[in-house]
Amino acid sequence: MNNKGLRHKIIAGMLASAAMLASYGAWSEQYAANFKGTDIQEFINIVGKNLNRTIIVDPTVRGKINVRSYDLLNDEQYYQFFLNVLQVYGYAVVEMENNVIKVIKDKDAKTAAIRVADDSTPGLGDEMVTRIVALYNTEAKQLAPLLRQLNDNAGGGNVVNYDPSNVLMISGRAAVVNKLVDIVRRVDKQGDTAVQVVSLEFASAGEIVRIIDTLYRSSANQAQLPGQAPKVVADERINAVVVSGDEKSRQRVVELIKRLDAEQANTGNTKVRYLRYANAEDLVEVLTGFAERLEGGQESGQQSSGGKRRNEINIMAHTDTNALVISAEPDQLRTIESVINQLDIRRAQVLVEAIIVEVSEGDDVGFGIQWATEAGGGTQFNNLGPTIGEIGAGIWNAQGEEGSKVCDGTICTENPDTRGDITLLAQALGKVNGMAWGVAMGDFGALIQAVSSDTNSNVLATPSITTLDNQEASFIVGDEVPILTGSQNSSNGNSNPFQTVERKEVGVKLKVVPQINEGTSVKLTIEQEVSGINGKTGVDVTFATRRLTTTVMADSGQIVVLGGLINEEVQESVQKVPFLGDIPIIGHLFKSSSSGKKKKNLMVFIKPTIIRDGITMEGIAGRKYNYFRALQIEQQERGVNLMPNTQVPVLEEWNQDEYVPDSVNAVLERYKSGKGLETQMRETDSTLKTISESKEKDRQGAEVSENTDD
Repeated sequence: MNNKGLRHKIIAGMLASAAMLASYGAWSEQYAANFKGTDIQEFINIVGKNLNRTIIVDPTVRGKINVRSYDLLNDEQYYQFFLNVLQVYGYAVVEMENNVIKVIKDKDAKTAAIRVADDSTPGLGDEMVTRIVALYNTEAKQLAPLLRQLNDNAGGGNVVNYDPSNVLMISGRAAVVNKLVDIVRRVDKQGDTAVQVVSLEFASAGEIVRIIDTLYRSSANQAQLPGQAPKVVADERINAVVVSGDEKSRQRVVELIKRLDAEQANTGNTKVRYLRYANAEDLVEVLTGFAERLEGGQESGQQSSGGKRRNEINIMAHTDTNALVISAEPDQLRTIESVINQLDIRRAQVLVEAIIVEVSEGDDVGFGIQWATEAGGGTQFNNLGPTIGEIGAGIWNAQGEEGSKVCDGTICTENPDTRGDITLLAQALGKVNGMAWGVAMGDFGALIQAVSSDTNSNVLATPSITTLDNQEASFIVGDEVPILTGSQNSSNGNSNPFQTVERKEVGVKLKVVPQINEGTSVKLTIEQEVSGINGKTGVDVTFATRRLTTTVMADSGQIVVLGGLINEEVQESVQKVPFLGDIPIIGHLFKSSSSGKKKKNLMVFIKPTIIRDGITMEGIAGRKYNYFRALQIEQQERGVNLMPNTQVPVLEEWNQDEYVPDSVNAVLERYKSGKGLETQMRETDSTLKTISESKEKDRQGAEVSENTDD
């Protein structure tokens, strides 16, 4: 009995000891947080020691801690207390790996490696976290500005929206971040959205949608939120309106549609449609043919299925206001308006720039000797210029006669000297090219002719024209040259004949019809001509014409070569006395020779540019405008020769700086620095730059040739 009692006492003592140990263990994990005037660095050291955590402190952390707690705190509470105190003093804690934490300023926390939290570990209190929240019914960029107002931006908080994924990235203290996440999820709830189709009997679906959109747009600007407005879409095929939205908003719109879909007082339906882009007279032709098919071959006045007589469709144009007056049944009117909506659109434009380059050069060499005797014999050749006979006849006629004195008894008559006629001699000498040297020895005379000529030409024309899609446009810069087409002598003895004259246009001509295809490709029907006066003949003038007619396909901004000609021609002419002209060396005294070489390179380029908006047009216009203004500035700097006080007019500065291409601005800046303008402008165009480089190489080659000859 006594042993059993002793055993119970021992067990009871052991249980009491275990309870005391458990109580002591629980008390050992609790902390009393009382600090008065404690340096914040000392405070951080105490917390790190109590929590057994390694803490890295920013050197800028300074301050005194004053806090008193009447409750004992466990580890978690003590850590949250630590975060709360640092938050009050403007500091934050960033969790690192290996049980290490950093204490930094609030404003630096949002760019530090703070933890990315989620729903399973959202974080507590003043812990710095980042949450990524996906949105499904609301746009992130619309919600982000509102959340920034609720977040502690100055204390390390931040809200960033990423539009491609429609997500929000929210950084800050866990308590604030979790509150914002809850707000986002409450806002991003899909309402009771449904779709309802409302069929119309009298009104047009497109017109009803336009009225409702205007009404709700005005309401949204005043008081209603955009998200509360239902969406309405017109289905022109069945003349119905599709309404999408919550129950109340949807019913309100449906009721409005039913009120608007009321039968008009008159049986007919006449409407005036003002056009925005198309020409009213042009559309009348198209719509009239369409209306005839729309009536389905029914005779005018045929009854409809409802027993009413259907009126004939009438479409007229009012040119002063560019409007259409349409009279038709409601269903027919809706169909016609649908066609007008598709035709009355802004047509794109096309800028067509052409580059015509022609480079030609020619060399001619001739040498000949002609002989003549006073008795009438000699040699005569006409492949170099005038013949020796023409010059001889001119000299003979140019000789005058000396005066004479005739006496008849005591009366004497003096005849004055007579002057010769130099007309034939002048005509003959006018045919001389190069050198003509005449030699006279007794009864013999000789005419020696030698000529060498070099001709070079470089023609560059860059016509450009802007026109609408599928609209023919033409461009011409040139002259009208009169041509004699007929001559008739008068029967009344008048020496002046009656002549008929026509005028021919010569110059640079460009006619083009662009058609914009799918994407940025353009089909061009082009007629290009470059013509000019080539010279005169015994009858009239001759013309040199280069004409090209073709159809090509090109992308917008692409330079396409339309065609070209590379022609090289060599001509030789020899006139001689048989047998004598074939004798070596001595044969040159009995013949006249000429040789010529001509080389011509012609190339035509075209560059289409599609213009769909005013910004593109402004850019092109600014480039052209500034180019000519730069030319005027250069001319103004040079001044007017012999008129030093004359001011050259200069265009005003282009007021759309944002549309001026960088290449043009670079050219103007180089000109201001003193460099030549023409060369700099040519460098902005690759084609012109190639031509300039070719000319420079030819010039350098000519200099080398001259140095070799020297």
